[in-house]
Amino acid sequence: MAVDIERLMADDRSRVDARLDALFMRAEAPSPRLDAAMRHGVMVGGKRLRPVLAYAAGRALGASDTALDGPAMAVELIHAYSLVHDDLPAMDDDDVRRGQATVHRAYDEATAILAGDALQTLAFEILADTAHPRLPAMVTSLARAAGRDGMAAGQALDLDAVGGHPDLTALATMHRHKTGALIHAAVRLGGLVAVAEDDERLLALEQYAAAIGLAFQIRDDVLDVTGDTAVLGKASGADAAREKPTYPTLLGLEGADAKASALVDEAVTALAPLGEAGHVLASLARYMIERDH
Repeated sequence: MAVDIERLMADDRSRVDARLDALFMRAEAPSPRLDAAMRHGVMVGGKRLRPVLAYAAGRALGASDTALDGPAMAVELIHAYSLVHDDLPAMDDDDVRRGQATVHRAYDEATAILAGDALQTLAFEILADTAHPRLPAMVTSLARAAGRDGMAAGQALDLDAVGGHPDLTALATMHRHKTGALIHAAVRLGGLVAVAEDDERLLALEQYAAAIGLAFQIRDDVLDVTGDTAVLGKASGADAAREKPTYPTLLGLEGADAKASALVDEAVTALAPLGEAGHVLASLARYMIERDH
């Protein structure tokens, strides 16, 4: 069954963007500057891949879009917070994100730190407001993905690796935490909206997520070498400039592409228990390694 991924992503992006934007339309805010910085960190574009995955995973198991809105928003708010902090001078020191000035450049470093903090806590506020019967499992999944066993650990490993020469195993470990953990959480949250934790289809979704999370990062590594800054919305060649280890440096461009393709095949195979319901997720997996930004 053919899937128009660009159309699907555009529709889901519009849906989640409308709900995210509404969060910053408060008539009165204790700090309007903080709210403005938070909005800048969230609403300046982006693929919204993680919300799209949450919607797709939930729909594949029978969840409604309305029930998926909260988890989709929450995972994107965590992603946005991570980018605001990753761009800081103490981290990756980036001036441009999604074609716009990063938050610490548009405002200042202190405001960017606070904006990231507030986006993180807002994510859990939104998720808690869903009042879902499996809310404890959902909160735990998102917290683990964002924290010391997930994204934060991955960023620490990434910083430690600068100038070093990790092998493929160490590189995969870093990326499964830094990038893969939140992609895994997006898929798991969508699935948990629909089914119990022991449902075999949820386990299949998690295997799928583990594979596409790494494939997505490999494609990012390749695009950093081959991509156009104007299309990427951020500076290309940044990894090499910072002496960061990447899949292309270890495997070459062809080897990295081959590894990403093998992971997508693994992801699609994992979807077998979902039958035809998994066709959108399979198309999204292929999109991961075909995208140009």
